[in-house]
Amino acid sequence: MAAVVNRHETLAITSSEDVIRVRQAVRAWVIELGFDLISQTKFVTAASELARNTVVFGGGGTVRLEAISDSNHTGVRLTFEDHGPGIPDIELALKDGYTTGIGLGLGLSGARRLANEFQIDSQVGKGTRVSIIRWK
Repeated sequence: MAAVVNRHETLAITSSEDVIRVRQAVRAWVIELGFDLISQTKFVTAASELARNTVVFGGGGTVRLEAISDSNHTGVRLTFEDHGPGIPDIELALKDGYTTGIGLGLGLSGARRLANEFQIDSQVGKGTRVSIIRWK
């Protein structure tokens, strides 16, 4: 059964201040939905990594926060989207330690591990969309 969107909000991500706002919004949502502290921490960390990637590598973009439910679960889906240069090799970009910047190369792979569901779509010259879900 497909998840039903119960509520949503879209935030712009164009600066490091916006990354902080995304972290705060995601934390507020997961607290409101009753996630335990470990799940809160994991999901906020994943959101922070992806928001930072949206600014640094994508040149800015948006995140859509969605409170979702299906017949068994309540969760939060975050969809980060940018219109940057895209990722030429997604498989390589998802490997621990791979980086095109100065970081540790754990952003995408770390976010994937911290979420229950992870989906990425990227086209060179058109941008990247990453969607993560954390179920309660």
